[in-house]
Amino acid sequence: MTPQRLGVNIYHVATLRNARGGWHPDPLAAAHAAVRAGADGITLHLREDRRHIRDDDVTRLRAALTVPMNLEMAATAEMTAIAQAVRPHACCLVPERREEVTTEGGLDVAGGLATLRPVVAALAKAGIRVSLFIDPDPAQLRAAAAVGAAVVELHTGAYAEGRPGELERLRAAAAMTTALGLECHAGHGLTFANVTPVASLPEVMELNIGHFLIGEAILDGLGPVVARMRRLMDAARG
Repeated sequence: MTPQRLGVNIYHVATLRNARGGWHPDPLAAAHAAVRAGADGITLHLREDRRHIRDDDVTRLRAALTVPMNLEMAATAEMTAIAQAVRPHACCLVPERREEVTTEGGLDVAGGLATLRPVVAALAKAGIRVSLFIDPDPAQLRAAAAVGAAVVELHTGAYAEGRPGELERLRAAAAMTTALGLECHAGHGLTFANVTPVASLPEVMELNIGHFLIGEAILDGLGPVVARMRRLMDAARG
């Protein structure tokens, strides 16, 4: 089975830093630690309200990283301009509401075709690989293909909450993603306890995991927890 990439989202390192101000802990240092432990890429979410990742984090990580950087962002003119200037390896378009604690669901691509098409086209023209964070729903998958995205990231939140039937829903969506000619990624709410079934899906080429790994790192260190997730993913593919 094809090896699976692990993208580590380091935005909560910035959350901790911003709680007190200053530069510590540094998201860039966390990114380097994650890569040393086996991460294949680094994800960071630049929100409109800048509650964790800041603009200077984006430019510093883009300049310093030796692995692909995935910039999560809303499909706005401001974020599109930032991405065009920074040119990360990839951008993942996500829904964003100012009052939410974290991303609460997938992007409504089917209901936003007219808005998303020019954003996807502008990012692709800048040489950026465009991903859409969506629920494992056939209508959303077809819409993702229609707007010209290269990748979809399946929202695994309902699966992580233990809702019945969600693994089969993810399995069907992953197969459909490949049939539509899109690359399949997945993420949200994945832990040591629930990652194996998702990592075992042959169509899923990348997992993006953040909150759980940063939380575990407070207890056990970022290197060991990233390395453990890497081992679980590799065992699932083996």
